[in-house]
Amino acid sequence: MLLAILAGIAALAVVLGIVYAFYRRSKKKTEDTVPHTKDLKQVDTYGVEPLKQKTSFGTTGTTEVPQHPTSSGTAGEMLNSRFVAMGVLAAAIFGTLSAKLWSMQILQSSDYLKQAEANLYKTVYTPAPRGIIYDANGVALVTNRSSYTVIADSSVADDRDVCLRLSTILGIPYQVVRQNIQDSSTGAQNNRVVATDVSLRNIAFISEHADAFPGISTEMRTARSYPYGALAAHVLGYASTASASDLQNAGEGRNVLSGDVVGKSGVEYTYENLLAGDHGTRTLLTNANGVVQRIMSETNPTRGNDIYLTIKAPVQEAADQAMRSTLAPNGQLGAGNGSGAGLVCLDATNGEIIALSNFPSYAPGNFVGGISSDVWNSFNSESSHYPLMDRVVQGTYPAASTFKGFTSFAALQCGVATASSTYYCSGTWTGFGSTYAQKCWNHSGHGTLNLVGGIAHSCDVVFYEIAKGFYDQRATLGETAMQDYVKEYALGSKLGVDLAGEAEGRIPTPEWKAEYFKDAPEQAQWLPGDMTNMAIGQGYVLVTPLQIAAGYAGIATGTVYRPHVLKEVRNSLGETVRTYEPEVIATPTQSEANAKLVHEGLKEVMTVNNYDDRFFSGLNYTVAGKTGTAQVAGKKDYSWFVCYAPADNPKYVCACLTEEGVSSTVCSMPMCATVIQAAMSLDAGSLDAKSVDYVESSYTTVATGSASTSTARED
Repeated sequence: MLLAILAGIAALAVVLGIVYAFYRRSKKKTEDTVPHTKDLKQVDTYGVEPLKQKTSFGTTGTTEVPQHPTSSGTAGEMLNSRFVAMGVLAAAIFGTLSAKLWSMQILQSSDYLKQAEANLYKTVYTPAPRGIIYDANGVALVTNRSSYTVIADSSVADDRDVCLRLSTILGIPYQVVRQNIQDSSTGAQNNRVVATDVSLRNIAFISEHADAFPGISTEMRTARSYPYGALAAHVLGYASTASASDLQNAGEGRNVLSGDVVGKSGVEYTYENLLAGDHGTRTLLTNANGVVQRIMSETNPTRGNDIYLTIKAPVQEAADQAMRSTLAPNGQLGAGNGSGAGLVCLDATNGEIIALSNFPSYAPGNFVGGISSDVWNSFNSESSHYPLMDRVVQGTYPAASTFKGFTSFAALQCGVATASSTYYCSGTWTGFGSTYAQKCWNHSGHGTLNLVGGIAHSCDVVFYEIAKGFYDQRATLGETAMQDYVKEYALGSKLGVDLAGEAEGRIPTPEWKAEYFKDAPEQAQWLPGDMTNMAIGQGYVLVTPLQIAAGYAGIATGTVYRPHVLKEVRNSLGETVRTYEPEVIATPTQSEANAKLVHEGLKEVMTVNNYDDRFFSGLNYTVAGKTGTAQVAGKKDYSWFVCYAPADNPKYVCACLTEEGVSSTVCSMPMCATVIQAAMSLDAGSLDAKSVDYVESSYTTVATGSASTSTARED
């Protein structure tokens, strides 16, 4: 900038000098001209008569020759002024050009030299293989497969003969071949990908007839591979070609280039910076037309880090297969029980997710190389039941009677209920007056029950009474005592799982309701019925299956860990560079006596209802759990089941929600039973840690009948 200013000043000085020189020259000429002070009237006409002329009237007159005023030098001076102006203009132009030339040749010569040298060299990038994703025991869930690739120099697009030969050999239309070669989205000097996954036979032919394919070369590249189909699809996620948004929003330190493969969901997305390797670079010498002359230097790409997950493949397979056989027997969704489901199994002692399954599902391999808009739209349609949705992490549902475990602890800790409290259930409850009567799911009633019996039989009336106790004692306990305690289990907030799109859920309060219905004041008041509905997990309560699993881990052990799928990270040399450390996110207030009561109630759920013999027979450990049936407007009832085992020394927690599953015993409970037994068997060594098969994702949908509009529930 400073050099440019100096050059401008120099040019202006030259122009001003020339103008001043012309000005001095013009002034000197003016001073040298002698002015006439007196007119010369007569020189030699003395005695000569004036010229006479005959007039039209016959008389003669004398006509004097008109005397023009003298204007000596006037025309010459005007001409000289024009020449002066033209001279000044020419001087200004040549002065400016001279100054600019001087600036470029003298002042900025080094800068232009550097730019010229830089234009000679171009750097192009080679894609790097992504890291491998393994399960907890080293089973490779996502790998890279070899892909023979035909690439071309950009100049080949103008060689019709070569393009025609490629079209014939590769079986690709001529115009497509040419368009691929003309595609400069990966860089002007980058080689253009003509075709991928080319057969070895065609690769060999091109290599053997190199003279017929000038500018064409072949490379071995990698493509993402998911060897077990849909296994753990929502955990693994999928990777695909970077979009414009990916290029603009690349993470810190991440160099995303056009044509790169990036993670779009699941672990592929969450740990993109770890899985993505470093590009290979190639420095090329080019001529003025950009044609490559030779390769100056080259570095090979570096594969990304490998990731080991907490997922245990055999347990994950048990979950995926149980869902498919329950919801889509013979590959027909709707022919079984439910229209969709989400299941998660946690290690209650550290928060590790050992299985996370959703159905409907999809095969991540479908996204390798891109996916058509028609397929994408079908994946996001109601008719397909949204196979891309992770119901465990992103879906929110009424908690139903699974919430009663938290309500029981809240009642005991706040003194609303005790070990000696008793309740009577006739099937109808009128605690807030007959006008506001509410039904138990068992319309015949349960008779007299204590709190343990209320949990075991899932009696709504017991929990209506508990809700009334909180409402009546709000002056001393506080208006949100129940909600405050329930939130100690991390409900109503994100858990921070390392999977994208986690939902927050909701534990309603008077403040929340006032804000939610601020535009409808008649509905904004917190009513006694809001308390009774919340106590049984209905009303405005919303949770995710992952929150229920984590919350029941808190009930089972007294500690809520942050759920996670990452175990450790190893670099391309096999060295461990990162290990996940378990993180406690909540420690609910629990006395030993109160915990014993709640645990007893959850164990009796299994024995009183004969669930242990029906679904958990022949085991050398006991299981504690809770069912739930959620009412959803316009839908058949949703069913819940959550359990932990061993009941006396909890290790694993499993929770399952089945959309329109109607009854826990026909869908959610059998699936949980399959998964929790697989987890325990794997630990016992009776299940092979490396035994895992391909999981199918395809299915068709069939009519499921009209939605249930009944207000009755089975719990």
